Amino acid sequence: MKSTLPVVLLLLCLLDTKAQQDTVLLSPAERDTVQLNAYAQRYNQSKAILFAAVLPGAGQVYTKKYWKLPLVYGGIGFTAYYINVYQDGYLKYRNELFYNLENDLEGETDLNPNTGFTTSQLRTITDRYRRERDFMIIVMVGVYVLQMIDAHVDTHLKEFDLNPNLHVRFEPTYYQDPLAGRLGGVAVKFRF
Repeated sequence: MKSTLPVVLLLLCLLDTKAQQDTVLLSPAERDTVQLNAYAQRYNQSKAILFAAVLPGAGQVYTKKYWKLPLVYGGIGFTAYYINVYQDGYLKYRNELFYNLENDLEGETDLNPNTGFTTSQLRTITDRYRRERDFMIIVMVGVYVLQMIDAHVDTHLKEFDLNPNLHVRFEPTYYQDPLAGRLGGVAVKFRF
């Protein structure tokens, strides 16, 4: 008995179970059922993440959220543009810094003839451009990961049922307090 229990539990875990299968009873006399494909089963979370990982925005197209596509490419394009701007500035001022170091312009009063900056100023500018470029790379990775997470969440929310009786309302409110006097504000009212 003790050795059969783990085997039975293992077999139960290996069974392919299907969740959220909708059935409709046609008539009580016939006892026939028709199986309907749930709306949520048409979207696979793994597919959405895979599409979004291979091509940014493809997960949003898969979940039919086309309006998010400009946001994805806008975020990636914005960060790519600024990565390029900061990389160009970094290379320009780094080359000017190397010019100062090669020509012994390391004093506080020795100015670079091309830029008019001292060596310490060029080091600060070069570090700032490099730091901003690296930050924009991190932001781009964040946009990329965020669009993957969004595609995954959208596939999960396809099966979320909204109650049509749910209402959120903002109303002005005031009341009389014995210590503070009249108080006014905004009330948020939920109705389920």
